[in-house]
Amino acid sequence: MSVVEQYARAHIVTDADRVEEDTAVPVVLRYDPDEPRSVRVGLPDRREWTFSRTLLEQGLRAPSGTGEVRVWPCGRVQAVVEFHSAHGVSVVQFESKTLLRFLRRTYMATAQQPVPH
Repeated sequence: MSVVEQYARAHIVTDADRVEEDTAVPVVLRYDPDEPRSVRVGLPDRREWTFSRTLLEQGLRAPSGTGEVRVWPCGRVQAVVEFHSAHGVSVVQFESKTLLRFLRRTYMATAQQPVPH
């Protein structure tokens, strides 16, 4: 099965003030069926974050995560993914339906994998 890759637009707020809050930027969501428990988010600064697919799913319903990655719903139609690193904090705001569509595609990719004998 091939890698699931979905391009999305998101709003990024960073404590470094490099990106204006109202500017939507391209973000890449990736899932590799060879690593079925993980998803990746590629930010415009070429930084790619890998974290639990379950964290993303749970964070769409209620605040989830500790440490480097946290996810929570933001109102009825948005979700926030917060990334912590030695360089600061980046807060990425998505439309929830974008993340749900991506998760659905990842589960379909997993379901289509051949069963080992």
